[in-house]
Amino acid sequence: MNPPDVRPVDYRQLMKKVEQVVREIEASGETGATIHTLASAIVGRFRDELGIYGGRLYRREGEEYELAATFPESRELEGFRVPVDYAPIDIALAEGIVYMSAGDPRIDPAIESRIGVESFAAIVVGDEEFLLAFNVSPGVHKDDVLFSLGVLRHTINQKLRHERMAGVFSQARKIQASILPRRMPVYGNFEFAGRTQPMEEVGGDFYDLIPITDKILGLAIADVSGHGLPAALQVRDIYMGLRMGLARDLKIVRTVERLNQIIHRSTLTSRFVSVFYGELELSGIFIYVNAGHPPPFHLSTAGDVRFLEEGGAVLGPVADATYERGFVRMQPGDLLVFYTDGMIEAIPAGAEEGDPDAEYGVERLIALARE
Repeated sequence: MNPPDVRPVDYRQLMKKVEQVVREIEASGETGATIHTLASAIVGRFRDELGIYGGRLYRREGEEYELAATFPESRELEGFRVPVDYAPIDIALAEGIVYMSAGDPRIDPAIESRIGVESFAAIVVGDEEFLLAFNVSPGVHKDDVLFSLGVLRHTINQKLRHERMAGVFSQARKIQASILPRRMPVYGNFEFAGRTQPMEEVGGDFYDLIPITDKILGLAIADVSGHGLPAALQVRDIYMGLRMGLARDLKIVRTVERLNQIIHRSTLTSRFVSVFYGELELSGIFIYVNAGHPPPFHLSTAGDVRFLEEGGAVLGPVADATYERGFVRMQPGDLLVFYTDGMIEAIPAGAEEGDPDAEYGVERLIALARE
């Protein structure tokens, strides 16, 4: 392999090439394709400006990096491994990037002679999972190599981070979809409707309708602080905790207290949950406990509004928190409206953010329920 002649650097053209490779990385598919796109593009595009003329892709296996692929003008060495404590790799792990020239005392000639290079640069990407090393011609501008590879390293790490987060959100969506009711129950002369619309890809809002007996239906709504997978896992805890308590024939207050203990012991980062849970009888009697949740309201046919506030604090902070129950009697034509704070704190399109009067608010929600 013969190193290319190094030309004077045209920085304008160099940055254009860097930007083009960045776009290719962002448009690439899965992780493996992204890594190969980066390595191939660097070798193919930066030969003249940066003197790069060959590359190697390593993947970490325990305390070694194993050669996984080579790119033009690099020797193929099946099963070749380099220990992570080898000085150039140690520097790359510490700083994310390394450049070493021939004659550096930290280079092991026995290792580099097998590869067939004298000067090289390397970057670590993907939380140290991958190492990309490149042959570099003598006489190149070290700062240009470090700058260009540094920009590309940052871009690919962002890409890989995005892919991992997409996987996390996908898992959270599956958990959420498996918990939310798929259809409304048939229960006496009552009608039910429910919807959740997360502000982000996956939120921590949750509602449930739980048949307890043929004469009692459990109604629950909760709001977990946070978003993503931790919130989805916390919602799952609430879902399971409620149903386990009800399966044991626990009273409504004891069910909520038990759920509070479960949340308090949780190791998840989000441990503060507002929950409203009640049991509706066919006769119209509704017994409930409000654990720090924005109070649902009972709207009578006469237009009277009563907020359902009896209960106690949010679940999680205090292990031995106690709760009280309240009740309301439903008459034909009455409404019970449950909601989370995301509903009443929403800012309508065109409203000025930060203006407290701009929020949708409970009064607007009540007016909507009256229609």
